[in-house]
Amino acid sequence: MVSSDRINENPTRKILGFGFFVQGFRCFPWMAVNFFLKDGLNVDPSTLQLLQNSANLPMVAKPFYGVVSDAVYISGQHRIPYIAIGALLQVVSWLAVATLSPSSMSIYTFSLFLLLSNLGASIAEVANDAIVAEVGKQPTSSSKSSQSSSSGELQAYVWMASSAGGVLGNLLGGIVIDRTSPQTMFLFFGLLLALQFFITLTVRESSLNLPKSTANAGIIKQLSELAVVLKKPEIAYPIAWFAASYAIIPALTGTMFFYQIEHLKIDSSVLGLSKVFGQAAMLLWSIIYNSHLKSVPPRKLISAIQALMAVLMISDVLFVKGFYRNMGVPDSLYVVIFSGFLEVLFFFKILPFSVLIAQYCPPGCEGSLMAFVMSAIALAFIASGYFGVALASYIGVTGNNFSRFPVGLLIQAVCTVLPIYWSSCIPDDVKSKSRRKKE
Repeated sequence: MVSSDRINENPTRKILGFGFFVQGFRCFPWMAVNFFLKDGLNVDPSTLQLLQNSANLPMVAKPFYGVVSDAVYISGQHRIPYIAIGALLQVVSWLAVATLSPSSMSIYTFSLFLLLSNLGASIAEVANDAIVAEVGKQPTSSSKSSQSSSSGELQAYVWMASSAGGVLGNLLGGIVIDRTSPQTMFLFFGLLLALQFFITLTVRESSLNLPKSTANAGIIKQLSELAVVLKKPEIAYPIAWFAASYAIIPALTGTMFFYQIEHLKIDSSVLGLSKVFGQAAMLLWSIIYNSHLKSVPPRKLISAIQALMAVLMISDVLFVKGFYRNMGVPDSLYVVIFSGFLEVLFFFKILPFSVLIAQYCPPGCEGSLMAFVMSAIALAFIASGYFGVALASYIGVTGNNFSRFPVGLLIQAVCTVLPIYWSSCIPDDVKSKSRRKKE
């Protein structure tokens, strides 16, 4: 384990820790976005989910941001400047929606600023992920076997920072959502991003001890190298499976949000507590993974998470049918514990998968490859969201008619199980393959 003294002395961990904390804290304004769309712009569940997923379209272009970050240096730096640019774009977008008059805010204007915000977040995340990949691959001692441990520790560290931001963001969001306007929440987050921007400007990339590059690779060459890497079966197959395992699931998050708020009359503070519970579970997951599960074969671990997701979706079917309510379990308790856990369980797979890909990532391609992975995941989530909208429309679920909602949840659970049958695309033992390569 990495000692606390070492964490405090390392500027890399400081900049990554704060960056991933802010990244996790993005749930704070996005909680306000949901209520602003529902109450301020009066959108229906399908439109809400369409807007949420469409706002993530800038995430799909992450490979391009990664290639640019790898190849184009700004003042001799190719990570820190992009974090600053990403933070600045987010500052502009959130402060704009915070200061514009609500009466003059159309759904198209609001969506445009959400796209700008996610563009900035994407650029910053790509740079942060590239730093994690670069630093995590460097051995922390003379022993080469420490490389895998170092990668897992750094991944778990930034995961914990992001989870901590998520816990605090959801906790504060649940508390203040009924006490202040969404635009006040947008303003607060915009100021936090401004702080990140100015802190980033004070950091010189040379202090991060990143691998040296003798010359700028050039965008065309970087794209060619990325294409070569993506042709390797040990990289292409896991990425394809991982993206498909999300895309095949019809997301019904917008419908569930309306069901809980409009049909069950769940208080918004309960939804905040649900998200806090979920983020706390994610934080605990990162600790457990780093301490006990790094040696578990990736295929076995990721498949187990996929199966658990399906089980909890079946539980949601029983919840909507009133099974737990008839047993004396309050709806609010189920929402806090089970709904909160299922929401973050979708992301549990990302930690072991990121460690897996980072170990296969060749030198000089960290930014573009990790960006491609995150882009594939983002595209899969968008496809999942559109799939969910189509499913809700097909079965006739609307903002005031949830009679066939259990059918949609059951279909969702069945789709979640399917990827397990071709999980052989995921390497079963990374360490043994690494040893064979060295030999």
